[in-house]
Amino acid sequence: MTERILITGAGGRIGTLLRPRMVRPGRILRLHDRRPLEPGPGVEIVTCDATDLDAMTEAMDGVDAVVHLAARSTEAPWEEILHTNIHGGYVAVEAARRAGVTRMVLASSNHAVGFHPRAAGTAPDYLFPRPDTYYGVSKVALEALGSLYADRYGMDIICLRIGYCGPHPLGRHGLATWLSPDDCANLVEACLRAPSPGFRVVWGVSDNTRRWWSLDEARALGYTPRDDAEVFADKWEGDAPEEDLDPEGPTVGGLFCEPDLDADRLT
Repeated sequence: MTERILITGAGGRIGTLLRPRMVRPGRILRLHDRRPLEPGPGVEIVTCDATDLDAMTEAMDGVDAVVHLAARSTEAPWEEILHTNIHGGYVAVEAARRAGVTRMVLASSNHAVGFHPRAAGTAPDYLFPRPDTYYGVSKVALEALGSLYADRYGMDIICLRIGYCGPHPLGRHGLATWLSPDDCANLVEACLRAPSPGFRVVWGVSDNTRRWWSLDEARALGYTPRDDAEVFADKWEGDAPEEDLDPEGPTVGGLFCEPDLDADRLT
C-alpha cells in the first residue's frame, strides 16, 4: 500500500533538507509551497497559499500524514505573524481534520519558551510557554491548536520545539541547540511511526554534548539521534577569550529576548 505524506512549506530551509531524506519505496511525498517546486519521481506538487483553507483541504485529500512546516520563520510585525503563522496554523489543523487526516507533525520552536533560563540537558519537553517574540507567540498558539484538535477530534499531533536545523550549528549557542538534518528526518519519521501518540510536545535537537533540553519524549517516540554538534566546537570557539564565548545571555531565546526586536522597530 502506498503511503502519502504531505509536507507544507516544503520549499523552505527545513523542508528542503527533509525532502531527500524522507524518500522511501512505497511512499509518495506531496510537496506544498506557495511557489512552484520541481517535480520528481515519487513526488506530487501542490502550489497554494498555506492560509487558504479550501486549497489546503484539497491539498490534504488522500494523505496519510502531514508534516506542517509552512510559516514565517523569523520575527515580523504582528499582523504578518497573525495571518501567516497563527491563522496559517489553524488552517493546517482544520484542513487536516476536514480531509480526514489523523496524524500531524507540527514545527514549533524553542522560541515558544525563549524567556526560560537555559538548563544543561534538563529542560523538560513540556516546559511552560514563555515566548520571546511574536514569532514565539505564534508557536505557542500552534501548540495550543494541536492540543485542542488532538483532544477534541482524536487526532495524533506531535509538536517539535526545534532548536536550529541546518548543515551545521550557528554560533556557539548552536553547540547546544543544533538539530542535524539527518536527526531531523529521523525525528519526523519516529513521529510518523509512533503508535497512537495523542498529543505530544518534543524537543527537536540532536544528542549534543552541551544540549540544554531533554530528549526523553523524543526517545519515547522511537527517536535515536546520532549526531553531536561538538564536532563543530573548534569552529566557534577557537582562540576566543572566555568572556566572548557566550554573547547571547542566559535565556533559551538569547538575543531574541533583547529589545532590538521590539514591535515598534519592525514597522
